[in-house]
Amino acid sequence: MHRSLRLRLLAGSLVWILAAVAITGVLLADLFGQHVRERVDAELHGHLDQLTALFEIAPDGTATLRMPLSDPRLSRPYAGLYWQVDGGPAGTIGLLRSRSLWDTALSVPPDTLADGEVHVHDVDGPDASRVRLMERLIRPAEQPDTAYRLIVALDTRQIHEPVEEFATLLAIALGVLALGLGAAAVLQVGIGLAPLGRMRQALGAVRDGHTRRLEGDYPREVQPLVDELNTLLAHDEAMVERARTQAGNLAHAVKTPLTILANAARNDPSELARLVDEQVGDARRQVDYHLARARAAVAVQQPGLRTPLRPVLDGLIRVMRRLHAERDLHIAMADVADTLACRGDAQDLQEILGNLLDNACKWAARQVSITAATADGQLVVHIDDDGPGLDEAQRSAVLARGVRADEHTPGSGLGLAIAHELARVYGGDLRLDISPLGGLRATLTMPSA
Repeated sequence: MHRSLRLRLLAGSLVWILAAVAITGVLLADLFGQHVRERVDAELHGHLDQLTALFEIAPDGTATLRMPLSDPRLSRPYAGLYWQVDGGPAGTIGLLRSRSLWDTALSVPPDTLADGEVHVHDVDGPDASRVRLMERLIRPAEQPDTAYRLIVALDTRQIHEPVEEFATLLAIALGVLALGLGAAAVLQVGIGLAPLGRMRQALGAVRDGHTRRLEGDYPREVQPLVDELNTLLAHDEAMVERARTQAGNLAHAVKTPLTILANAARNDPSELARLVDEQVGDARRQVDYHLARARAAVAVQQPGLRTPLRPVLDGLIRVMRRLHAERDLHIAMADVADTLACRGDAQDLQEILGNLLDNACKWAARQVSITAATADGQLVVHIDDDGPGLDEAQRSAVLARGVRADEHTPGSGLGLAIAHELARVYGGDLRLDISPLGGLRATLTMPSA
């Protein structure tokens, strides 16, 4: 996850959402519970005030109520709301009590009360329940030396049940809210990172040779990166072009004096002139070989290279038919789709295929066949001829520089070596095998675009 920006953003957002929703749920549930308890305490205080107002001492000295309390629950057994009066001259527990207590009495914990002071407790109630109890100590004017404890109580289920119901509804609501916020976070991250996805596709288009620059409209936060990448691509392209120009200038600078020497040697019949002519020719071939290798080494570093295969082959076939017109060769191209392309420079691909086709045409008896396909991201081109072919030792030897299978056939011995070297520079390969036509098969493998 630490390598995925999307997962990190989503994880951070979801953790924050869950934490915020959980904290909000706890706080709201606590606030609601506190509100319910305050309402219950207010209700109990009202009942206690009413009990205090109705409590009196009869002329015969007994404690009584002028009239029953107004809440009907106090008349139903175990209805959840209770009142009780303790004390009197004998300190009786349950001196007076509501009908709702039936045959039980509230057990009040020992407590020291000042006159008129109110205390609240949670204690065991009737019918195996828990009650919230509020008590007050009074001394009637008729009996100033006698204390009476007035008590009202409410079943705590009337506190917990609303809180639990609220917590359940709150959990459902907050769960739906969390899901909605999570979906919004996923959508937001997806939309926010979409420009990076488009930039990756644009870079892929540059790599595959469909375009030379990153194109498209990007947000202000991403556009500077796009501009820097385009600047880098332009800089690399300029460096490649300068390297090619310098290589061409160097080759021209070397070839010019070589040409002068070769022309001078041809006009002189001496042995020294013949030797000079041979060495000049060898030097020129070496310059061509190393120039092609250097050009390919520079070109392979350039992004966006893409050369369609079919046009290159069409042009080379036309040239070979003219060069070998007197031999009436049949040069056929089959199964070469228009969509096949090489991730390489057009001039280098022409150099490689030109050497392979020229070699096949030199040795073919009547027929040369060309097929091509893609396999595992590689462009595979087969060039077959019906010539004499080569044995296994010769097939390995002719890929070395300057080695020729037949010294009587015109050539420098560098054509196959140049093709092999250029293919390897691009990450491809050249392999020689026995052809289905009976001669030699040259299998060229190059990166596919």
